[in-house]
Amino acid sequence: MLRSEKLHGCNIVSKLQTMKKNVGNVDRIIRVLVAVTIAILYFTHQINGTVAIIGLALAGVFILTSLISFCPLYLPFGIRTNKKEKAN
Repeated sequence: MLRSEKLHGCNIVSKLQTMKKNVGNVDRIIRVLVAVTIAILYFTHQINGTVAIIGLALAGVFILTSLISFCPLYLPFGIRTNKKEKAN
């Protein structure tokens, strides 16, 4: 399934290898709770304007990273909040 094909100049295999899961279950739950809290604050008009726009963008990133279990900001710092996979 993982062949060394090129798609628009990018190596598919290297892209898949760099996106290994690095977000654990507790981290994912916290991210979703923060995103839901931001959405509630927005829809109840507790936040508005620039703060609301930045908050909703951050909430969207939190939801996306929790769904795919990967946070690109963790890579440069070597952070992993999930359990390491066992070697076969």
